[in-house]
This record gives sequence, C-alpha cells and structure tokens, in this order.
Amino acid sequence: MRTTSDLRLQESSTAGAELSQGWKSVENSHFRLVVSRFARNRFAVGGLIVIVLLILIAMFATQLAPHSPDQVTAYFSAPPSGEHLLGTDQVGRDVLSRLIVASRVSLLVGFATVALYVTVGTLIGLISGYFGGWLDMVIMRITDMFMAFPFLMVILVIVSALGASLQTIICVLALFSWPGVARLVRSSVLTIKQQDYVRAGTALGLGNRRILLGHILPNTLGPIIVNATFGVASAILSEAGLSFLGMGVQPPTASWGNMLSDAQSFTVLTDQLWLWVPAGLMLLITVLSINFVGDGLRDALDPKE
Repeated sequence: MRTTSDLRLQESSTAGAELSQGWKSVENSHFRLVVSRFARNRFAVGGLIVIVLLILIAMFATQLAPHSPDQVTAYFSAPPSGEHLLGTDQVGRDVLSRLIVASRVSLLVGFATVALYVTVGTLIGLISGYFGGWLDMVIMRITDMFMAFPFLMVILVIVSALGASLQTIICVLALFSWPGVARLVRSSVLTIKQQDYVRAGTALGLGNRRILLGHILPNTLGPIIVNATFGVASAILSEAGLSFLGMGVQPPTASWGNMLSDAQSFTVLTDQLWLWVPAGLMLLITVLSINFVGDGLRDALDPKE
C-alpha cells in the first residue's frame, strides 16, 4: 500500500516530466518558426546554398583542382585556353587551380577567426554583465581601450613584427574583434538577469555557472549568431586586404587576397583580367552570400517579428 509521501513523490516526478516535455515542445516549435522565417527569405536561402557549395569546394579542393596550384608551366600570363580554363599567372601557375585551393585559406581565416573571438567575447560579456560592479567597470574600460586602437595600423605593425603567417593573421584579427561581441553579450545579460526565471534560479540556490550557461547564455545566442555571421565576411575581407598589401598569406600559398595583388599593375588591370577578376568575383560572391545569410538570420531571430 502506497503512503502519502510516495504519492506526492510520484505526482511531482510526473509534473516534472510534463514540464520538461512542455519546454521541449516550445523549443521545437520556436526552432521550426525560425526555420520557416529563414526559408521565406530567398536571398538568405540562396546565400546559404552558395556557402555550403564553397565549403564543399574547399574540402575537396585538391581533387577538384585540374592542376597542382604550385606547378610552374612554360606559359607565363597565358590567357584562358582549353588546357588552362582561367589562364596562368605571371610565373606560369594555373589560375583556376589556385582559385579553388585558395578557398581553403579564405574560409579557414573567416571561420577560425570568428570561432576564436566569439568564444572569448561571449565569455567576457557574460562575466561582465552578470557580476557587474567593479569587475564590469574594469572589463569595459579594457574593452574601450581595445576599440580605441586604429585597427588596420596596429594589425600591420603586429604582423610585421611576428611574421605574416596564417596563424598570426587569425590570432591578430581575433584579438581586435572580441570587444564588439563582449559589449553585445553584456547588454543582453544586463536585461536577461532581471527576468523572473533568473531570479528564481538564484533563489533556489543554483550556482552562477549553471545560471550563466543554462539560463542566460541560451537567450543571448540569437544576437551572437547574427554577429558571428557578419564577422566571417569581415574576417575574409580583412585577410584579403592584408594579403593584397603583402602582409597576409605569403606566396606560394594561394589566397584570394594575394591573387588580387597581381592587379597592382596597370597593365594587368587592363590587359590581363584573368589574373585578378576571378579572385575578385569569388570574394564578392562569398561576402554577399554570407551577408545575405546574416540578414536572414537577423530577421528570423528577431523577437519583434
């Protein structure tokens, strides 16, 4: 025969299971709503398809490239032909093969830089906004200091001192990109921590780590994802700019930026379009696609919609 305490325990466990199922149902419905909003944006869907194709090209670049990207032929600055569909560069390398392989470098810089600075910025923003007080003041002053630096000049100086390598570029770009994410997350945390469910968690004795990671962080993911999407495009353009100036990825490693550096000659600009137009188009298509996806995510995740 069951006692009263056993019945109460069974009722509480049943209620907890029903509440958990209810939350999962709400989360699933919200996810479906976000997906449906995103799918209605044709530009965003098209941009996502292009990005997926670019990622696949980067993953299988060596198999897709018709020639070795570093193979030197006897045809210097040769125009497009049947053997070299996009011609050859000034030292006889196949432009199409280098364009395909360069997608690895550009996409790696974009995604790795964003992954690094979003992680750091999110952590700093969570701590600053949640604990507040003197800790918040110190962190925000450090953030202001980083945001006050002339971005391009400081990056050029650091890269010149440490050497222009792929790892250096990723770390330097991330070093001066986290303050924006930190400020964004902090502003969201300042609003979210005043909500009743956060106060209830504090009253129940939940630890700060559980409240931050289990209750506050999930509610800040929307702005973080949108910011990260645009950050990928910004990082790709920054790497291309550094490589164009000779301070980015160094030859013979191919990147879209250092392929554009051939266009510094007026003769190349006017008479040898195959040396720089393909790389410029790839940058344009990639950045536009990422921005379209970012716009679609921003609209889909907007709670006012």
